[in-house]
Amino acid sequence: MKQCTHADALPHPEPEPLTATCPQCLADGTHPVQLRLCLTCGHVGCCDSSQGRHATGHHETSGHPVMRTFEPGEDWRWCFVDHVLV
Repeated sequence: MKQCTHADALPHPEPEPLTATCPQCLADGTHPVQLRLCLTCGHVGCCDSSQGRHATGHHETSGHPVMRTFEPGEDWRWCFVDHVLV
């Protein structure tokens, strides 16, 4: 089973969210479907089901590997690099 090779390098405690929602969606006038929190810097972006796919875009431009859901009642994490749940 494939494992994440980046989880051990994440900051503790995890970063505070920089915003309460996806700032790119706000700027574009679109609605974020689900929010994701970058566990390296605290960037909040929308998921791939959203029009902008801003969480993935943040990973692609920053190289930050792991995000977690920013939805109430959920607690899973995803590694973009290793393509696995953390």
